[in-house]
Amino acid sequence: MDRLPAPVEAYNIADLREHARRVLPRGLFEFVDRGTEDEIALAANRDGFDRIRFHPRVLVDVSRRSLETSLLGVPSAMPIAVAPTGAAGLLAFDGEIAVARAARKAGIPFALSTASIVSMERVADEAGGRLWFQLYMWPDREMSHRLVDRVQACGYEALIVTVDTPVAPNREYNPRNGFSLPLRITRRNLIDVALHPRWFLSVFARYLLRSGVPMLENYPDELRLKMTAGARQRLNLPKNDSLHWADLRDLRRRWRGPLLLKGVLHADDAARAVDCGVDGVIVSNHGGRNLDGAVPTICALPPIVDRVGHRCDVYLDSGVRRGSDVVKALALGAKAVMVGRAPLYGVAAAGETGAAQALGLLRDETERVLAFLGCPSVTELGRHCVELESDRAAPAAVPAATPGLPAAAALVNRGG
Repeated sequence: MDRLPAPVEAYNIADLREHARRVLPRGLFEFVDRGTEDEIALAANRDGFDRIRFHPRVLVDVSRRSLETSLLGVPSAMPIAVAPTGAAGLLAFDGEIAVARAARKAGIPFALSTASIVSMERVADEAGGRLWFQLYMWPDREMSHRLVDRVQACGYEALIVTVDTPVAPNREYNPRNGFSLPLRITRRNLIDVALHPRWFLSVFARYLLRSGVPMLENYPDELRLKMTAGARQRLNLPKNDSLHWADLRDLRRRWRGPLLLKGVLHADDAARAVDCGVDGVIVSNHGGRNLDGAVPTICALPPIVDRVGHRCDVYLDSGVRRGSDVVKALALGAKAVMVGRAPLYGVAAAGETGAAQALGLLRDETERVLAFLGCPSVTELGRHCVELESDRAAPAAVPAATPGLPAAAALVNRGG
C-alpha cells in the first residue's frame, strides 16, 4: 500500500476547496465545484442554510457529547454519509478507494457512483466498510438489472436510485473549458493540463502507466468505452427520460437490501416512493447541478419529514459545507446528511488523508455546535433548536434578500 500523503493546512472545507482549486486543471475543478446554467440553485442551497439560526440552551451538561446514530438500522459513528460522485477517480489516483477508506475509518457509509472509474469490485475488496451503490437506470432496463445483480454479488449494503436526471443537464462551463466525460485531452484543455503538472503526473500519468486510459469500470461492455474515445465513439452517458414508478417497484422486487431514492424534492413523491417499498429518501437537488432554480434542499426537507419521516429514513444532500449545516438539517428532521463536494476537495488536495481531513472537520464542527446548543446528542435535536429568519423581523440595516428566496424560507417555517 502506498504511504499516505501528509495532511494539508486546512481549517475548514473552504480551505480544502482552495487546495483543490490550485491542484486541479480548471476544467476538472469547475466540473466538481460549479452548478448549472446561472447557478441560482447552487447559491440558493447556501442561502437556505444561512437563513436558519440556532436557539441555544445554557447550563446543560454537554461534557459527554455523542454523534452516534443509526442509518438504515445499522449504527453509524456520526450522521453523515459520503454521497455518490463520479469524479473522485479523476481527482486522485484510485480516488474512490481513497474516499471509501476514509469513510470506513470515520465509521460512516460510502456511496459509489455508477460513473466511477474504479470498479465496484475493487472498492469492496480494497476499501471495505459500509458500502452503498448509486444506480442510474439506463434506457435498456435489462442492462441496468444486470448491473444491480453485480452490485448484489459484491455485497453492497444498500442501493441508491438517482431519479432527478432524466436528461443531461446544461452545464455550459464544461464545453467552454473543453471538459467532457468521458475525459478527452484536446487543444483547448491541453494548456490547462500543462499548467497543472502535479495532477497530470500523480493522477493521469499513473493510470496510463498502470493500465492505460481510465475507463468507466462499472459500465457494461456495451457501454464501457475508453474515457478519451474519439468524437464519433465518445460515450454519451445515457439518461432515461422514460423512467417511471413501475421501474422503482421492479427494482424493489429485485434488490434484497435497503433501497433509497435520491433526488426527491416534493412530499407527494416521497410518499409514493415509500408506497413502492423504499427504505429511505434522499432530499437532493443534485448539488444545484441539474435544474437551475430548484428549491433548496433544506427548504424541501421539513414537509418531506412531516409526510414520511415516521415511515422511512430521510436524508439531506446538497450544499453541506459546515458542521452547523449538519446540525440544522438534523434539527429539521433529517436522519443524516450526505456530503459530496467536501470529501472530493479533500481527496484532490491530499488523497485519502485529505478525504479524512474533510470528514474530520465536519465531525469536529458538528460536535462543537452541539456543545454550544446545549444538546449532548444528535438524537436529541429537533425544531426547537432552530429559528428561521422569517420567524423574526429582519434588522433595518440588512439589505433586501434575493428575490424568490423569502418564499423558500417561508416554506421551511410552515413545515409544509
